[in-house]
Amino acid sequence: QVQLVESGGGLVQPGGSLRLSCAASGSIFSIVAMGWYRQTPGKQRELVAIIISGGRTNYADSVKGRFTITRDNAKNTVYLQMNSLKPEDTAVYYCNVRQSSNLQYWGQGTQVTVSS
Repeated sequence: QVQLVESGGGLVQPGGSLRLSCAASGSIFSIVAMGWYRQTPGKQRELVAIIISGGRTNYADSVKGRFTITRDNAKNTVYLQMNSLKPEDTAVYYCNVRQSSNLQYWGQGTQVTVSS
C-alpha cells in the first residue's frame, strides 16, 4: 500500500506560478513511476507529467516548456512546478504512483484554478 498526500493547489492569475507537492509513504520501495494527472468536469483524466526511475520525464504537449516535474527521493516527494499558467490549466490535479507490480495509487486531488 502507498499513501499519497498532495498540497499546493489554489487560485492564481494567468501567467502566474504554482508548485504542487505529493508526499508518498508506505510501500515506497517498489515505486517505479510518479506522475501528475488532471481532470475537468465531463472529461477524462489526462496525463500531465510523469517521472520514472532513473529520472526520465514525459510531458503532455500542452504543458511542455511550462511545467517541470521533479522527484526528491530522500523525501519520497514528487513536485510539479507550473509556470506561465493559463485558464485552460484549470482542473483538479491528481498525484499518481505506480509500483513495479503495476498497482497504481492516487492522491485525493487538489484544485488548481487559473483566473483573473
